[in-house]
Amino acid sequence: MQPWFENVGKCEIKSPKLYIRDSGILHALLGAESFRALESHPKLGASWEGFVIEQILSVTGIRDPYYWGTQAGAELDLMITVKGKRVGVEVKYADAPRLTRSMRIVLNDLKLSHLYVVHPGTARYDLAARAEAIGLIELLAEIRAASAVRHTERAKPRPS
Repeated sequence: MQPWFENVGKCEIKSPKLYIRDSGILHALLGAESFRALESHPKLGASWEGFVIEQILSVTGIRDPYYWGTQAGAELDLMITVKGKRVGVEVKYADAPRLTRSMRIVLNDLKLSHLYVVHPGTARYDLAARAEAIGLIELLAEIRAASAVRHTERAKPRPS
């Protein structure tokens, strides 16, 4: 995935980031033969991150996703543009993720319209203005609904 960079007054990471979006291949490479083995593996978070990103990109059809990071450690796992607005996705394998300093920096520096913190649970709650924790299933449903609206809008005949 290519990095997003612009002049925000910080030393930004400009090298691509490699994701293995097929979790089955990743698990085979890691030697994780079961979910139980994966749960105790140090790459569990990376597996979840790749899986979430793959699901979002397959639902949206976006071909130019970005990640963002600074040399100081602030980062964003996925940045996409939806209806001309920047939307950020941070992926956390935690039951109840919290807003971090890095997330605050991302919201402000990238001027995100919204930041979703995706976790494996089902709870949905606000973390801050324009930031919320959400389960993957609910986020994908929301994305599908927004996508269906866009397709309906495009299908309307143009006035003559």
